[in-house]
Amino acid sequence: MSLPGLRGTDHIGFTVPDMEEAHDFFVRVIGCEHVYTLPSRGSNDDWMATHLNVDPRAVIEAVRFYRCRFGSNFELFTYSTPESQAPQPKNSDIGGHHLAFYVDDIDAAVAYLRTEGIRVLGEPTESGAASAGQRFCYFLSPWGMQLELVSFPDGKAYEAEADTLLWHPAHPAD
Repeated sequence: MSLPGLRGTDHIGFTVPDMEEAHDFFVRVIGCEHVYTLPSRGSNDDWMATHLNVDPRAVIEAVRFYRCRFGSNFELFTYSTPESQAPQPKNSDIGGHHLAFYVDDIDAAVAYLRTEGIRVLGEPTESGAASAGQRFCYFLSPWGMQLELVSFPDGKAYEAEADTLLWHPAHPAD
């Protein structure tokens, strides 16, 4: 048995330290579209703790949704909270994460990020095994959030026999 009615991923949420810095980065540097903004939210009862598992006196200062061409939307939050906030987790930390962007030309994308002063972690790397055909490269947002570029213009090895294919230029969406 699985989650009844599952259709896919709607959005992914991230908390950022400065909404305006994050907005500039994702819109101007990355090229995402700001879709909409929600009002701030706080509570004098336990709503925040019950529904979001945060300090009951935490306040969501800002919420914005973004779309980056094809794929899921993502949601950015800024909070003010009476408790101290943990530093940005690394991929190796429990709860660590990253957001990956598909690009047509990974070398051009890496070169562009470097001209924008973005810290790129190494050079594009060839994947192997089931991901053969893919190249990837990690980079950091101005506040240290880990992000990734991926490209697999001719597909990945596992797709040769997969029932469901990821969208990419070799297999355009219907």
